[in-house]
Amino acid sequence: MTLNEFRFVVAVAQEKNFRKAAEKCFVTQPALSLGIKKLEEELGVLIFERSHTEISMTPIGEKIVEQAIKVLEEASHLKEISKQGSNQLVGELKLGVIFSVGPYLLPKIIPILRLSAPEMPLEVEENLTSNLEMQLKNGIIDVAIVAFPFEISGIRFIPIYEETFVIAVPIGHHWSNLESIEAKMLSDERVLLLNSGHCFSNQIMQACPNLSKKGEVLQGNSLETIRNMVASNLGITVLPSSAVDDRYTNPLIKIIPFSRPVPSRKIGIAWRKSYGREQAVDMLAKAMREMKTNSISLI
Repeated sequence: MTLNEFRFVVAVAQEKNFRKAAEKCFVTQPALSLGIKKLEEELGVLIFERSHTEISMTPIGEKIVEQAIKVLEEASHLKEISKQGSNQLVGELKLGVIFSVGPYLLPKIIPILRLSAPEMPLEVEENLTSNLEMQLKNGIIDVAIVAFPFEISGIRFIPIYEETFVIAVPIGHHWSNLESIEAKMLSDERVLLLNSGHCFSNQIMQACPNLSKKGEVLQGNSLETIRNMVASNLGITVLPSSAVDDRYTNPLIKIIPFSRPVPSRKIGIAWRKSYGREQAVDMLAKAMREMKTNSISLI
């Protein structure tokens, strides 16, 4: 068995397509198929089930791909050691981040990382939690910044901070003069939320269960798009407190806190147990803890 054969099976597992996997590995499709067949024959098991319409992993194939990812990571780590010496803060960090965090967190931590780890640029993948989970497990990204809970086999995680939710209403709305709003009151309004699949929308639904029963809910593609729809007087929304710092002030929107109990979420870092750059993970966590903001509470 060879590292190339491991790369081939990981690529097929990720792409679910032999042609795309071959392109990703810069080899011909016959060469990739032959390499996988040789590995299957050597191991004496079937890694993939093939049909005209789809490719899926066998149960033992899933375990082999998981181990292949670890082997490739260790091989890559050997190269990093020889290239960088003992400095784990040299080289790109492939960072995944959920949509409702990235625009508000990255501008705060990148200046910190430019000073503390100038040779560790971030290659950022913004995506849904479910997709980041898969990319993390498959080695496509190194670290993910996600909302908790995020308990997955083979993944380490640490919570970094907690932030509350707030309500955004258009100026002139009949709630504009209220000092706080109870979660149950939202079901009487037109509420704008992120599309289904976003963990932030799920968290809002949990905090305001009546929304899913009798509330009018419209969906948007990003929090900034939703913020603009609120400003245009289409409805109201719920935002994480990190999204209402002074830099995001809009004169057409009024921000109102929730009444107790105030809904909130925990944000933290997740990475594979096999990932070899613990110092890079620590530096990312340190940068998040050093952010200068009053909108979050460190854990």
